[in-house]
Amino acid sequence: QVSLVEFGGGLVQAGGSLRLSCAASGRTFSRYGMGWFRQARGKEREFVAGVNWSGGNAYYRDSVKGRFTISRDNAKNTVYLQMNSLKPEDTAVYYCAAALTGQTMVLEVQYDYWGQGTQVTVSS
Repeated sequence: QVSLVEFGGGLVQAGGSLRLSCAASGRTFSRYGMGWFRQARGKEREFVAGVNWSGGNAYYRDSVKGRFTISRDNAKNTVYLQMNSLKPEDTAVYYCAAALTGQTMVLEVQYDYWGQGTQVTVSS
């Protein structure tokens, strides 16, 4: 069993930055692929970014490429999402997720554990 807790959400003006953190329980964090998803009000949850077990392979949805960076610190059991140049359309609840395969996954069904989410609101 893996427990995931997200931190770092909040209210920011357009053009600003936020860094989300996701702390994982357990001693096998370094084996998991990790991902960030988001769900805006009235919309389906969507993939944002994913990273493999080592941090050496990352993948992003097109709309965040060049603005968001996913990274991980296996010694701290934590994955991060650095979000720069934020736009109002980035407003959503952001979730982190863990995939037992250890690889970079983009589909919800490929993830086995989920956090509760953290709200990010970008004002115009």
